[in-house]
Amino acid sequence: MKKDIHPDYHVIDVKMTDGTIVQMRSTYQSEGAQLNLDIDPSTHPAWTGGTSRLMDTGGRVSKFKNKYEGLGF
Repeated sequence: MKKDIHPDYHVIDVKMTDGTIVQMRSTYQSEGAQLNLDIDPSTHPAWTGGTSRLMDTGGRVSKFKNKYEGLGF
């Protein structure tokens, strides 16, 4: 394997939509950075069997609703 071609692999904080923080190893930014999720396994219908409603914190759903608000969507 070639040396010095791989990004730094370190621990970051991942903040779920319900506010819980989980530490994971990642190449995202730098050591101790925080990644805020818009959708995570506790709210996404694919992992909840379709019973959970989508929680959106200013993400794609909100942008769509704002863009097409007066068109009947």
